[in-house]
Amino acid sequence: MNPLKRLASQTAIYGVSSVFGRFLNYLLVPFLTYSFAPAEYGVVAEFYAYIGFLAVLLAFGLETGYFRFRSGGEWRPEIVYGTVLRFLVLANGLFFLALFMSREPIAELLRHPSHPEFIWWCGAILALDSIGALAFARLRAEDRAGRFAAIKLFEIGANVGLTIFFIYVCRSAHESDPQSWLGQIWDPRIGVGYVFIANLIASLIKLLMLAPQLLGGLGSFDTALFKQLIRYSLPMVVIGFAGIINEMLDRAALKYLLPFDAETNMAQLGIYSACYKLSILMSLFIQAFRYAGEPFFFSYAKQSDARQTYAVVLNWFVICCVFLFLLVTLYMDVFQYFVGEAYREGLVVVPVLLLANLALGIYVNLSIWYKLTDRTLLGAGVSLAGALITIGLLVWWVPVHGYKGAAWAHLVCYGSMVLMSYLLGRRYYPVPYQIGKVLGYVGLGIGLYLASEWLQTTTGWNPLLVGTLFMGVFLLAVLVLDVRKLVRPLS
Repeated sequence: MNPLKRLASQTAIYGVSSVFGRFLNYLLVPFLTYSFAPAEYGVVAEFYAYIGFLAVLLAFGLETGYFRFRSGGEWRPEIVYGTVLRFLVLANGLFFLALFMSREPIAELLRHPSHPEFIWWCGAILALDSIGALAFARLRAEDRAGRFAAIKLFEIGANVGLTIFFIYVCRSAHESDPQSWLGQIWDPRIGVGYVFIANLIASLIKLLMLAPQLLGGLGSFDTALFKQLIRYSLPMVVIGFAGIINEMLDRAALKYLLPFDAETNMAQLGIYSACYKLSILMSLFIQAFRYAGEPFFFSYAKQSDARQTYAVVLNWFVICCVFLFLLVTLYMDVFQYFVGEAYREGLVVVPVLLLANLALGIYVNLSIWYKLTDRTLLGAGVSLAGALITIGLLVWWVPVHGYKGAAWAHLVCYGSMVLMSYLLGRRYYPVPYQIGKVLGYVGLGIGLYLASEWLQTTTGWNPLLVGTLFMGVFLLAVLVLDVRKLVRPLS
């Protein structure tokens, strides 16, 4: 199969499961924002930020290491898989035990002393998901996208269904008759904690469904291979941790950096986190691309036209991302209903966050230079530089500009990382990217958005009409400039 056809088809399959599945999951955002006050929703956002940080540490970068050594030819794939799996089971089991035993002091430290149970619930989610991620990586490496998608969708469906069951069905039953069997399931003291309970049950179901992939790999471990894996993968932990700082530190730190009282800070965190979810279309596309792209980049690297192919991939990727940017920003009058009315004051940050995610997606494409040349330490340096930019800007801007400062910190960070990665890639793994065209599409998207805002403000035209007009301009530009060139290599 043509390599671009293969990447497109794999991205489509992963995208269906990721986009549709996580779309179902993100439907919980309007459900939760209409069900809880901003300060209560802020608790959910805060704990999922902690989960994001710890998930990177507990994966040990071994997912990328698995792809690297599996395709290297020196070790049998089942030996690589078994070595990684046995280590992850041991490490995550010890982590959960330690967290469970110290849940009360950790809850005090995080200013949630009345809910130590939140700590071990989130710890169990982390351990189960870290182990399950490797089984999913095996499915990706074996091109079993169908099974991958089916399990992902079932997990997400279970999570959504259980959340609605606990927070709507059981809560309503409790308010009607606290002694009914459904009413007794709901405990008002837990409140938003049912979000974590639903997630934990769904993660457990997912791991049971992945049992064939997990049980088949527990019997083999190679010490010599493990040393090489760790040497290659640990810099990926630095890269991943720095990346999660760039992605999620704002939601973990806002309640400490905002200059208001504790209740207002949590409300502001809830507003910002809910509006952040409006960049989901971009995030979902990037995630689907990552699932298909990482194994593709490794497997195709030895082909004579690999670098030219990577350049075409970036061009196509940017076109898709700019389309998603315009879809959300030009039709904001529709997307605003994704969050409750109390949260809509934060919509101003959505275009900035979409651009930040676009820059992140470009960085994902550019980062192949250090993965394919085994220069993961240099890649870690880029991520660390981005993390330092994020930390510095959050400390500087959030106390002055509130959560708007956090959104701009994202954009500056990812933009800086794109520039650094591009310059290093030109030296170590030069790819003939069409920089002018990439920047042209990004500039066109920003220009159309700003023009639509100006036109609505000055003329009072219907925003949906204006949005459709400018979306048509963008699609016409793609048709004229690139569609024939992009389709021809696929034929």
